Amino acid sequence: MKIIACIKQVPDTTEVKVDPKTHTLIREGVPSILNPYDHYAVEESVRIREESGEGTVTVITMGPPQARSSLMRCLALGADEAILISDKNFAGSDTWATAYTLSVAIKKIGKFDLVFCGQQAIDGDTAQVGPELAQQLGIPQVTYVEKIELDNKNKLTIHKQTEVGYHILEATAPILLALLPPTSFQPEHPPMSSILKAKKKPFSVWDAKTLGGDISKFGLEGSFTQVIKTYTPPPRCKCEIIEGNTTESAKKLSKILLKHEALITR
Repeated sequence: MKIIACIKQVPDTTEVKVDPKTHTLIREGVPSILNPYDHYAVEESVRIREESGEGTVTVITMGPPQARSSLMRCLALGADEAILISDKNFAGSDTWATAYTLSVAIKKIGKFDLVFCGQQAIDGDTAQVGPELAQQLGIPQVTYVEKIELDNKNKLTIHKQTEVGYHILEATAPILLALLPPTSFQPEHPPMSSILKAKKKPFSVWDAKTLGGDISKFGLEGSFTQVIKTYTPPPRCKCEIIEGNTTESAKKLSKILLKHEALITR
């Protein structure tokens, strides 16, 4: 079974700050990590490959040269080969241009059975690239996938998370699955032996010329949306914490509400 996992390197969101003058993210000195949703997608890719008894897992990402570290982590997790799509022509890509670039890469790779993506990236939270990629590849998709089961005929049983429970679906390849880690998911930390083996696995870097495709659909030129400004939300109004038992708290709250009755009824 040929599986392609699309991943993204993202800034560690606990460290992200916004420049108050330029209104852009401060990336200098900010550590980057493998997107947690994609980490789960890679682990599931490896598991499905092992259950099928044959095949390969190829991980791809579009990003700057430093995204190599996230791809190397994926190789250490068990992926067979990695491809970094990196070129200044890809800069400024919105979700559609990103999906187009990834679709060109996947078509260049050739025949595949499954495409795995994380449900979303923690830096943008759009959850758009997966569905848009499926559209450009012309294959069906299932989003919010929490669990995948594979039978001996390579038929998939998919557990799709919904607001009220799960939808259980059956599907066959080719298909794109956008994965959502279950609450019980604990990311694997590859041992040193796997990290050393990762350095010997195939690793390719494709620029725009190597990739091919319509260059007018790459990067900022191929994007339908542009980020005009990024800013920190204004400080919230002052709050007051009411302490005490239920009766005491209720009395204190009623006094506060009566004091501000005019504001409440306005």
